[in-house]
Amino acid sequence: MRKLLLALTAIFLLGLFSTELSDSDAWWHLATGRYIVTRHRLPVPDPFTYTTASAAPAYPGEERTRRFNLTHEWLSQAVWYLIYRGGGAAAVVLWKALLLALLCGLTGLIATRRTNSWLWGIAAAMAAASLAIEFAHDRPSILSYVFTAACIAIFEHRKQLWLVPPLLLIWANCHGGFFLGWIVCAAYAAEALLRRAPDARRILVVSGIAIAASGINPNGFAVIATILSYRRSAMQATLTEWARADLWGPPYAFDLLLYASALCLAASWRRVRTADWLLFAAFAAAALTAFRNEMLVGLLAPVLIAGYFPWKRRLPVAAWYAAAAVLLVASVAGCVRGSFFQLRAAEWRYPAGAAAFLRDRHISAPLFNTYEYGGYLIWRGARVFIDGRALSETVFQDYRYILGTPPGDARRDRTLARYGVGAIVVNAFEYNSGVLYPLVPALAQPSEAGWKLVYRDPQSMVFLRDVPPGVSVLDKSLIVPHLEAECTLHVERDPAFSLCARTLGDLFLRSGDRERARRALALYLAHPYAGMDDPEARRAYTGLLQH
Repeated sequence: MRKLLLALTAIFLLGLFSTELSDSDAWWHLATGRYIVTRHRLPVPDPFTYTTASAAPAYPGEERTRRFNLTHEWLSQAVWYLIYRGGGAAAVVLWKALLLALLCGLTGLIATRRTNSWLWGIAAAMAAASLAIEFAHDRPSILSYVFTAACIAIFEHRKQLWLVPPLLLIWANCHGGFFLGWIVCAAYAAEALLRRAPDARRILVVSGIAIAASGINPNGFAVIATILSYRRSAMQATLTEWARADLWGPPYAFDLLLYASALCLAASWRRVRTADWLLFAAFAAAALTAFRNEMLVGLLAPVLIAGYFPWKRRLPVAAWYAAAAVLLVASVAGCVRGSFFQLRAAEWRYPAGAAAFLRDRHISAPLFNTYEYGGYLIWRGARVFIDGRALSETVFQDYRYILGTPPGDARRDRTLARYGVGAIVVNAFEYNSGVLYPLVPALAQPSEAGWKLVYRDPQSMVFLRDVPPGVSVLDKSLIVPHLEAECTLHVERDPAFSLCARTLGDLFLRSGDRERARRALALYLAHPYAGMDDPEARRAYTGLLQH
């Protein structure tokens, strides 16, 4: 029964995390891995953007931070690309699923050792999965979570401590989060010293060797200075992954795990181990300062809850069968809905058609692109204005100015001219907020006759300043139906982000286009954002139906 339950757990986790390859950063990671594997060198200076090298440093030390961002994930990027080359997008999706399933499995294994109960271990793995699904992205950062859990598991078991130094050596060349290994080493070393454990000397020696070994990477120990630069960066502050935790919004897995583990520690404070106090304090503090760190609580809290839950009872045999039935039904349901084992790339999100258009017509003019499309365009061989690597504060501020300045501001065109931009590939919306990028209505203005619309599909539009022979110029009146098509595609494929339809409804109401306003609001109300009712939108829609 134990083997059956473990097998069902593994299948469920693999299915849960097999989400389609859709992360915009995944593409530039793959492109970087391709560069490293084929060129046999690190991507320094930046080979993918034409703006970075000419941008003046915005603060002292920005060049060091830029080099770190270009090199700290080189090994994982090379592995990611080799996996893609061997099996395409399906292999990359499975690789991500295996890593996240391993993360949850390690959490469950530690909890099992703490409680001597496989059911508690499986429950801990499921609790970790409830938050890990928020981090199911095809990027090397998930390796830091896996390595953190592996490091804790090794120190808990004690018998394979020799694995810690090579683990940190590999980790330091896969992702900059390897300093988390230092925290784990320090927590267990402090505990061993305070308890005067017989193996305290061995733990101290292994920890020292491991920390020293982690310095063997392209940036040495510069990671701490780089993280401090991140905290001072206006550019990083705009990114969701560096946003502070929201403890006042609707509760979700992170809040529940944080509060539940804190209560369990408080209820059992007399018997809480020193390492647990130290790890909880460090990981909770990190999670509260940046969203990207919340998974640290996700992998530790289930172990603490399982270990210190004050009211444990021996579960009957029926609990094993109930757990197996739930896992089986959930796995079948996920497969039937199509949410499990999505072994494909979500290219519907990205400018595949625009990239082919530029390539087939040999258009090589300097390109302006939206931030979220940069990685995919790099993967397709284009040199871009900006992408998710966030390499230059100066370029980022110019990017925000170009994209966000309302119609009629001549300084936008001067900024584009300063970079020599001759082509624009743009999508219309920021889908988290539903905001319509002001650049798009600006390009539709008669005063912007210098920019010609030459390509559109539901993903993107292409504008050229100088149109080469053989390329047709499209009527800019097609921009309006493009807005509808783009928003509809995204809402139908990803209903959780429907605010673009709300934006379009308001836009068309103001312009007097009642039919388009009705369609946009109908789409929005059919897929309400965060499941919440919007009385204002409903009243507007009802009014449109009545007239």
